[in-house]
Order: sequence, then structure tokens, then C-alpha cells
Amino acid sequence: MPVVNITLIKGYSADARRRLSTHMTNLVSQFLGAVSEGTVVMVSELDQASYMRGHENKNPLAPPPPAAGLVQDYLAAMESRDLDTAQSLLADGFWMEFPGGVRMTGLDELIAWSAPRYRQIGKTFAGFSEAFAKDETIVVCHGTLHGEWPDGTAFEGVRFVDRFTIANGKITSQMVWNDLEAARPDL
Repeated sequence: MPVVNITLIKGYSADARRRLSTHMTNLVSQFLGAVSEGTVVMVSELDQASYMRGHENKNPLAPPPPAAGLVQDYLAAMESRDLDTAQSLLADGFWMEFPGGVRMTGLDELIAWSAPRYRQIGKTFAGFSEAFAKDETIVVCHGTLHGEWPDGTAFEGVRFVDRFTIANGKITSQMVWNDLEAARPDL
């Protein structure tokens, strides 16, 4: 039965502590092969006066938003064509890659590229997964696409997988895989 003790400066929200405990449970369970029901994670808190680093008492910084939530917000903004909100979630240097190796760096490029491919598109999500690396979080979502072809004919049930990288609370890249081209009626 693994036991993990984490000490934080007071000030983190209950949600942040819960997310941290959940991710630590998952990490320990996967790394050690322990069952999650037998993995204990305890979070203790110190007040700011009881914590000093470099001769200074420190205050906690706000943790970044959950990476999967950031991706959901971005995809919702893109679906509703709220490009200002979508752009605000992207890091400088953002890039995206679509099937066929089509790489773009701007949302305006994406809108122009997609115009002859479909009139409208939306996603129905089957799931989101997060993986943590040293300086970034990987978010993978999958499900199906629905929408309208350029002639107004409806489509649905087209599989997709998106892989996002998140760093410093911003999306740095998006890679897209889908069966949209195979589903086109004119092929």
C-alpha cells in the first residue's frame, strides 16, 4: 500500500488539491502497479509564515486551469466561430497539423483551408485523456464529427482524434487525425 505525503502552502483551492491527489494516485498506481484503492495520498498544508525559501516567505501561485478544460474551451470557441476567444487560448508559436501533413499557424489559415471542405463542423466527444511531461501536458480527445458538406448535405459519425500540447496555461500545438476525407460523398 503506497502512501504519498504532499505538503503545500495554504491557499490552493479544494479543487486544485483534489486534482493533485487524483493525478498522484493515478501516477503511483500506474508506475508501481498498485491498485488505486490501496494508494493513499495525503495533502498537508502550511501557513505562509511556516514556509520560507531564499530568506522569504512565499505565497502559492494559482495552478493553471485543467488542461482538458482548456482544450474543451478552445474547441467550443472554434465550433461557435468565436475566434477571439479561441486565439486567446493559444500560445505564441502555436501550430496545428491536419491529415495529409497540412500544417498551419493561424486560425485564419484554418478557416480558409476548411471552407471548401465543409460548411459547418462540430464534435461529439467520447473522451479526454491527459498525460504529463516535464514542461507540458498532452491532451488527447476523440469522438465523432458531424456537420454539413459544402453543398449543405449533413454528415455525422466521422471518427476523429486530436492531440494537444499545453504549456504555461496555453495551447502550443494541435495534431488532428480524422476520416473526413474518406467520408466525403464526392470521392
